[in-house]
Amino acid sequence: MWNPARFAASSLRRRLRLFSTAIPGACIIHKRGADILHDPWFNKDTGFPLSERDRLGLRGLLPPRVISFEQQYARFMESYRSLEKNTQGHPENFVALAKWRLLNRLHDRNETLYFRVLMNNIKHFAPIIYTPTVGLVCQNYSGLFRRPRGMYFSAKDKGEMMSMIYNWPAPQVDMIVLTDGSHILGLGDLGVQGIGIAIGKLDMYVAAAGINPQRILPLMLDVGTNNQKLLEDWLYLGVRQPRLEGEEYLSIVDEFMEAVFKRWPKAIIQFEDFQMKWAFETLKRYRKRFCMFNDDIQGTAGVALAGLLGTVRAQGQQLDDFVNHKIVVVGAGSAGLGVLNMAVQAVSKITGNNETAARNFFLIDKDGLITKERKNIDPAAAPFAKDPVETMGLGEGAILLEVVKKVKPHVLLGLSGVGGIFSEEVLKAMHESDSKKPAIFAMSNPTLNAECTAADAFKHAGENIIFASGSPFQNVDLGNGKVGHVNQANNMYLFTGIGLGTLLSGARFITDGMLLAAAEWRSVSLTYVGKEIQKGILYPSIDSIRHITAEVGAAVLRAAVSEELAEGHGDVGARELMHMSKEETVDYITRNMWYPVYSPLVHEK
Repeated sequence: MWNPARFAASSLRRRLRLFSTAIPGACIIHKRGADILHDPWFNKDTGFPLSERDRLGLRGLLPPRVISFEQQYARFMESYRSLEKNTQGHPENFVALAKWRLLNRLHDRNETLYFRVLMNNIKHFAPIIYTPTVGLVCQNYSGLFRRPRGMYFSAKDKGEMMSMIYNWPAPQVDMIVLTDGSHILGLGDLGVQGIGIAIGKLDMYVAAAGINPQRILPLMLDVGTNNQKLLEDWLYLGVRQPRLEGEEYLSIVDEFMEAVFKRWPKAIIQFEDFQMKWAFETLKRYRKRFCMFNDDIQGTAGVALAGLLGTVRAQGQQLDDFVNHKIVVVGAGSAGLGVLNMAVQAVSKITGNNETAARNFFLIDKDGLITKERKNIDPAAAPFAKDPVETMGLGEGAILLEVVKKVKPHVLLGLSGVGGIFSEEVLKAMHESDSKKPAIFAMSNPTLNAECTAADAFKHAGENIIFASGSPFQNVDLGNGKVGHVNQANNMYLFTGIGLGTLLSGARFITDGMLLAAAEWRSVSLTYVGKEIQKGILYPSIDSIRHITAEVGAAVLRAAVSEELAEGHGDVGARELMHMSKEETVDYITRNMWYPVYSPLVHEK
């Protein structure tokens, strides 16, 4: 459980070491001179001490004054504040991209300073390097491209991937985020430009989970694009052909997976933003062969389930009452179905009955309510198709407004990618919910694709609601000193802990039990806020995400141990993990988080 006192103590320790004078261990490098200055992993800019400049052949290649890490940090923040001041009054997208460019230039030059900036200002910078700005970056990536980051495997590389993987310079990779660009956020097929989402996710892994940035790898699997606009864009950097399909597509992914795990057998791969048919197919195909998970299906599901269980608490009930909650899910893609699958697992765990676990869940897609009367139901959605006797008189294809009025749900959850689909009429219908404190989750990203805004939700559905969104919105001023609290129900609260916990457990597979442990920890931890949860605050501030990640990671690790999947990591073996208490597990996780400080560099031929 999230412990405020322990968090305060750990926060103090982090502040004390923020600009610590303790000397970290030396780092062996195999380059000298200008080659170091051009390598963001090792470059310290003007922070190289004179002894290091002499040792590494840098004297004369930098201005003579040595600038401390603290001064470099302050100088960047001053530049950022100046940018904010100079762009006041400009269009929102223009400002967002200007901020991203400034951060990206630092990322390209000096990763240690870049990640210190992110960690110290995560609440401010997460919306720039991650959602919602990352969607804008992906849409414009070919034009924004300046230098490569990550690796690109394409349809033209078939038969060459086993050798290509050795082109990556890092000897060890722990965490990989892979996308084929087919369904980026709610923006659709962006082809090779989807690499931006993999980069943004891994930045969060470093900032929130402390994964060493020298051991991460963004990967793009470019099998073409069906986006005609991109195919006709002379700046587009990807393969100019329609997407591969069927066995031809799967053979490319198969070859890629074999190549990755041949070189790095203990790596973890997070599949990101694959279109629904391939998201489910690849998860089924690889999850019992390789250490992988799909963030859209399983990560989104975990953070949504944590919020749904937290909603039960916020409505003044016990967690076991979740089985009686009626939930309308709008969006039958990989994310929406992932949420329902995990919610069914939670209900089954409470009741011990899997057959009736989905009875209170209603699924709506672009054609309306899905019932068993529908022809050609997608196999992934079939378990949630309602029997006519369960629809309360609603027919096949009933529209959203009709469903909300009839079902009177406790929760209305959107993962449709359709901005504004929670219309004024739909939100007003939530007034008649069977709950005195109904919940509205508008989880689609980026911001323009959110099913409704926070302001509209509180205006039309009433002040006594719980509101959560995928992208950040500001709290809503309700007048008379009242505030409508906005929760950001974003995957970043879960995927970072899933990856870190799996890595440090040494598990070779990621099971449903490990994922459910992550979601359940998040929901149980909500009790820490006491009176706050009664105000509808479901998630702690993103400022505490590093601690949250440690706790989630510990829950995942303990689940791996209980399922006898943990093999240990580094010098810590499976037996030692087995005998750790909960507190010791959290401490073990925390001690293994990377923290950005300049290490002394030693050249070795």
